[in-house]
Amino acid sequence: MSQQTTFKGIKITTDNKCGFCDGAKCCTYITERLETPRSMHDFDHLLWQISHENIRIYKDDDGWYLLVESTCLHLENDGRCGIYNERPHVCRQHDNDYCEFDAPAEDGFDLYFHDYAQLTKYCKNRFKGWGKRFEKFAKEYE
Repeated sequence: MSQQTTFKGIKITTDNKCGFCDGAKCCTYITERLETPRSMHDFDHLLWQISHENIRIYKDDDGWYLLVESTCLHLENDGRCGIYNERPHVCRQHDNDYCEFDAPAEDGFDLYFHDYAQLTKYCKNRFKGWGKRFEKFAKEYE
């Protein structure tokens, strides 16, 4: 639970915590688990993905993920869900016991790539022959 257990004299619990969240953080992105990238091909594919707007990539204790920063279409201006009673099952399963209200998700990431340049730098450090990967790819497809 949050280190801050009260706000303006009101006790914050898992039942009321969402009402104190600034901007409904959990409704402003989706994540998709990725196969663990191992090869230059895998990382080259990640570079293609992160070349698109609002795409990030991270690795945490559970594996590699594609992070798509995109606000839910049902999020109301007041930060509440416009389809709360009919919301998808994944939304119903969301556990706010320890969430972005308590600490930024990035605090738990082992690796985080915000853009193409960051991921490219990582690839150059990880693979000796990164700069010659296209030559290697061409030979593989002959």
